[in-house]
Amino acid sequence: MARLVRWLDIAIFLSFAAFVLLIAPHEGNWYAGLAVAAVCSPFWIAARWHLGASFSLRPDARRLITSGLYSRLRHPVYVFGTPAIMGVLVALLGWKALVIAVFVVPVEVLRARREEAVLTERFGSQYIAYRERTWF
Repeated sequence: MARLVRWLDIAIFLSFAAFVLLIAPHEGNWYAGLAVAAVCSPFWIAARWHLGASFSLRPDARRLITSGLYSRLRHPVYVFGTPAIMGVLVALLGWKALVIAVFVVPVEVLRARREEAVLTERFGSQYIAYRERTWF
């Protein structure tokens, strides 16, 4: 069950992307949006794969992951997942879908900050050193 929950958002995203690929009009925004999604999706999936059992829906500090994409980015799931989702929405709704980003991006930043607080509390100076050598 935990494995299903861990991959549910990506499974829904891929299903939605396939739906958009088939039904949305093939106009400029369709190509641009799906190009962004196509570039970002593999990195999002790789970041999630790298997290493994450390992934959780709520901020949790099971293990400090500092290798792979996490050696450069503290939050690659947000950095790549958000644009992937937004890309598919642009492909479906056009550029007006970017209005959604005005609401989504601040929420993702807040989620990342909450995670950082939990990780700092759990791992202390080890996490602070990691945070200083990585970007968002």
